[in-house]
Amino acid sequence: MNAPDNRHFDNISKSLLKKPKPLRFRTIWISDVHLGTSGCQAKRLLEFLKATESDKLYLVGDIVDGWQLKRRWYWHQTHNDVVQLVMKKAKKGTKVIFVPGNHDEVVRQFIGLNFGGIKIRDELVHTTANGKRMLVLHGDRFDGVIACAKWLAYVGDTLYTMILKFNQIFNIWRARVGLPYWSLSQYLKLKVKNAVSYITSFEDALAEEARKQNLDGVICGHIHKAEIRDINGILYCNDGDWVESLTALVEDEVGELHLVDWHEIMLRWEQRQFAKKDSVLSTATA
Repeated sequence: MNAPDNRHFDNISKSLLKKPKPLRFRTIWISDVHLGTSGCQAKRLLEFLKATESDKLYLVGDIVDGWQLKRRWYWHQTHNDVVQLVMKKAKKGTKVIFVPGNHDEVVRQFIGLNFGGIKIRDELVHTTANGKRMLVLHGDRFDGVIACAKWLAYVGDTLYTMILKFNQIFNIWRARVGLPYWSLSQYLKLKVKNAVSYITSFEDALAEEARKQNLDGVICGHIHKAEIRDINGILYCNDGDWVESLTALVEDEVGELHLVDWHEIMLRWEQRQFAKKDSVLSTATA
């Protein structure tokens, strides 16, 4: 199973942009939504969930940010809408599996139980339509900081929240002057040597775990970096996040896995709308 090229993303983009009929996938994975924080892009997630349908929907951890809610209560109506929509999908027949992460670790005490049609599981194996067996887990137990120095993880989370707040203010200014969204934290992840080394070590550790279990690959979240790549014969997939990258992992009807960049799709939609307006204005003034 190889990582998809841009043509697959283009085809998915075109299908999603057609509307109003939802695009159907065999499986969808989303993680790191962080409901309960001001940085959560719940409105964009609602757009994606309304535009898609699937036989299975995996919630791969950090759906609710319990760490932030302990510090300060924040719960926008759109956060409520996300929860209600997911439960509605479960009620209508979508198999919803919730794999808790470190930010919603309180839910781990309910592993093995079902709530409102949503199954709570620790980690499990998903078999794709083409027979590939993929380990599905959040991934935090392979994070050395979480495992060995949780206090440091809390400090890092506070700094990350500060970066996000700065990013929100900065991007409000960029939007006013007509510039596209830009992510400071994503930039730092790609440019800072220690961050790159940390991400690589995390990805390698997850791939090795899949190998130990004689599986074909692994699907996770946690590090907020969407990715599909081969690591020594093991397919590593990370579905990204809904704070900055606005990405999901999807499985099509034949079992191929693809990343969906909702921010890019919505940007294309907005560009198309502007082009239509320009065309109408040109015709009217001709």
